[in-house]
Amino acid sequence: MEKVLVLGATGGMGREIVNELTNKGIEVVAFARTEGKLKRFYDSNRLVKIISGDMLNQADVIKAAIDTDVIIHSVNVPYEEWQEKLFIIMKHAIKAAQQNNAKLAVVDNIYAYGRNGGKKMQENQHKQPHTKKGKIRLELEKIIKTSNVPYLIAHFPDFYGPHAENAVLNFYLNSVVANKKPMFVGDPAIMREYIYTPDGAKAMVSLALNESAYGQNWNIPATDVISGRQIFQIVNSFTNKKGKPLIVNKLMIRMIGLFDKTMREVVEMFYLMEEPVVLDGTKYEREIGPLPKTSYEMGIKQTLANLTKKQGYGGTDN
Repeated sequence: MEKVLVLGATGGMGREIVNELTNKGIEVVAFARTEGKLKRFYDSNRLVKIISGDMLNQADVIKAAIDTDVIIHSVNVPYEEWQEKLFIIMKHAIKAAQQNNAKLAVVDNIYAYGRNGGKKMQENQHKQPHTKKGKIRLELEKIIKTSNVPYLIAHFPDFYGPHAENAVLNFYLNSVVANKKPMFVGDPAIMREYIYTPDGAKAMVSLALNESAYGQNWNIPATDVISGRQIFQIVNSFTNKKGKPLIVNKLMIRMIGLFDKTMREVVEMFYLMEEPVVLDGTKYEREIGPLPKTSYEMGIKQTLANLTKKQGYGGTDN
């Protein structure tokens, strides 16, 4: 492999994917809308070519893909824009792959699986999404699979990590670092999984570099499941902030949604806070190798440190 195009290179996962590729000595075209962010993140990396453009402009995407072997699609948009934009963005990524004879590797979530009845989800599980957003993700998957482009689709649980700005767990960690009343979304007694974005990027790059991974779906689980209460204990051990978080429940999200269109779209996905979907990574470990697994203690510590640096507060205690 000579060169990889990363779409959404300034996002939480896209940024980690670019770093992982260049750590392996691979040339990267980093594509995103905001040139200032691209320059801030990658100007000092000699392996990165920066291209700013609009995913809604097909010509921009096709041009960025020139001479690339693989396109990694890690673009997302706010929930309220999914119906309007996600299909256009996917079709442009596919067209860019077709025009440049490139393979397409897609970062996806777990929404298309729907409810799973408490069992670990395997790739061959029949997808029966019951939400609007889950049905959109499944329709996008069908578009990819009928495109005649060599593809792989990687399903991830919720992200958290140094640059995962819009992740639900980062929302809580940010509130801790900012010395605000900490707020945690969902029942803190329920065991869920959150994947550390550098781990997710390592797994994604390993798939993208493996010819045999194409034509398949892959589940990339987190290191383990964890409860909110366990997360609170880990955070307290690093910050000495013993205050009890405010628990954000579905009713609160619904009420906020009366005034906020993004929160209005979050309501239907709240089932993931009540009936978590947990991924089975057996296939990946059998066919690709060991999954990258950073402990929650280390991942949260690194995330807190980065958020602290970004917000300009003092360092963590440990």
